[in-house]
Amino acid sequence: MTDTTDLNSRDTFFWLCRLDKASTVMTVEEGIAPREVGARTAAAIAKVVSDAEAPGADRPTDYLQVEPLVRNLVGPDSSRIHSGRSRQDMLPTVYRLLLRDRLVLVHRALGELRTGLLALAERYGTAIVPAYTNGVQAQPTTFGHLLLGYEATLRRSALRLAEAYPRVNRCPLGAAALATSSFPVNRVRLAELLGFDEPVQNSFDAAQLSPIDIGFEVAANAMTLALSLGTFVQDVHAQYHHSRPWITLDNTDLLSPSTLMPQKRNPVALNRARLLASEVIGDGVSTALAAHNVCSGLTDYKRAEAQRTLDRTLALLGEVHAIVGGMRLDEEAALAEVRSDYSTTSELANVLQRDCDVPFHIGHRFASALVTYGRGGGLTVERLDFAEARRLYREIAVEFDGVDGELPLTEAQFRAALDPVDMVASYRGLGGPQPAEFRRMLAEAQEAVRADASWLDAVAGRLSSAEAALEASFGELAG
Repeated sequence: MTDTTDLNSRDTFFWLCRLDKASTVMTVEEGIAPREVGARTAAAIAKVVSDAEAPGADRPTDYLQVEPLVRNLVGPDSSRIHSGRSRQDMLPTVYRLLLRDRLVLVHRALGELRTGLLALAERYGTAIVPAYTNGVQAQPTTFGHLLLGYEATLRRSALRLAEAYPRVNRCPLGAAALATSSFPVNRVRLAELLGFDEPVQNSFDAAQLSPIDIGFEVAANAMTLALSLGTFVQDVHAQYHHSRPWITLDNTDLLSPSTLMPQKRNPVALNRARLLASEVIGDGVSTALAAHNVCSGLTDYKRAEAQRTLDRTLALLGEVHAIVGGMRLDEEAALAEVRSDYSTTSELANVLQRDCDVPFHIGHRFASALVTYGRGGGLTVERLDFAEARRLYREIAVEFDGVDGELPLTEAQFRAALDPVDMVASYRGLGGPQPAEFRRMLAEAQEAVRADASWLDAVAGRLSSAEAALEASFGELAG
């Protein structure tokens, strides 16, 4: 799973110092600060950064605490790099940089989870499983088909995150409090040095408005992802109510024994993932509430709510990735569960219309009567008596003028229509579980994952190049 340890070092202090590095380079280039002052200031910033990397060292998160560390080494001249700058534009810039780091990591972790789902789908592409609507078995399908459906929801979340990235990756720095300043601050250069695509154009928007919608957009995307993952986890969890679940977790780290009941192997990983999904949604709501009914210019919405939402999303993705990696399908149990109920009877109505020209309404009435009869007698689909089926059909047929009372199917055709394997093989619709459609959708999903990985690699490459360029310019200045 994606390594998130770098987030510990790329904290608020890290980014405040990066802003100081970029401002030092820019102010010297624009003549706002003399090169000699810039050089001494750069050396001081480098020392402050180095000192903070020592074990147990303080890493302040308020610029009012960071700035004196540099000033104590240089004197008041160091304040020249703060020309045309304010905590009002610095804080939204740090806010975006923290979000950018996490958005990239979430997108990468999401790609790894999708890859795991697709590998599982390929492994169980033709395995018959029950599927449900209203909590009741509805139609048989394949496990591969269901997994491709889950992946499709995650692919949309990946697209939303990728679409949000260009809006996140715009730089507020240089807007000052909200209206810029009389200094010739080069906002384009600041954006370039910090790896942003461009500045936020309107300086009032940059410092005071954009943190509201940008933060919530990212948090809302995380909430949407959590909704999808929560559904997946709940669907897996629901079938654990059965005495013979067909989806199992084979990794002991995902299970826990009961302290009282020796037969239990509790799927605690599902519990952890469900709770994390709820917490992501709660964090996202907190992001909205922190900005709700707040005047522009306040700090309420320039805090860590959206960042915390993405941190929790990373934990959620890690948990679900582990679940998928430990997931196994008992194909016999899944097929037995399908055959224990009557979800194939809709195909009986389909066959009567498609092959025998019996209107669907009549076929549906007959199939429903068959279900009532079978359940009343405690019979499975396979144990239905063909003679009784013919009798029921005659009873239904007399309700309709001009309908022949004889069931127009042989017993072999009747049994085949109720067989889940034959039913799944008969599907023809776009996006269904039939082999040709499954292979088409699997290939499209695999290509989408590769394309997203390529986009992410390009983003990471640009960010890495920007960081290297800043370090080179800053290092040259610091000597």
